[in-house]
Amino acid sequence: MSYSCPITFEKVDSTVSRFNSFLVSIFLIYYLVTFNEYILYFLFIDFIIRSFAKKDYSLLFLISRALKKGLGFKSRPYDGGAKMLAGYFGILFLVLLIIANFLSLSLFTYGVGAIFLGCALLDVFFNYCVGCKVYFIIKKIYPNFMT
Repeated sequence: MSYSCPITFEKVDSTVSRFNSFLVSIFLIYYLVTFNEYILYFLFIDFIIRSFAKKDYSLLFLISRALKKGLGFKSRPYDGGAKMLAGYFGILFLVLLIIANFLSLSLFTYGVGAIFLGCALLDVFFNYCVGCKVYFIIKKIYPNFMT
């Protein structure tokens, strides 16, 4: 079944997205080990830039694109709208982590961090974007979602 997205008709490179998920995973693991809140701020700013500004201003995007090119991986176009919603979910996870960190809710932080890390690693290892799948399920139930 072919999925289409009315949010944007832009295609994104799934390979770059997977490298980006890999980098986010590394930062999340480092945060969950050290609880260095500046990692969350960096990721939050990077997600905001990628979601609402030009991707070329995002450090993680630039590194991901360079890794893809340097390692010789092929481009794999994917629907940009679904990846956009996945990015919004990433922002939500980061807001929850920042609040939990601020309130010193370590158990909640580990839970949210584990879910976020699990979603990112599914994309890295299996090319399975949980946010994208949620988007397509919501679109079946509510066809005018995000239009």
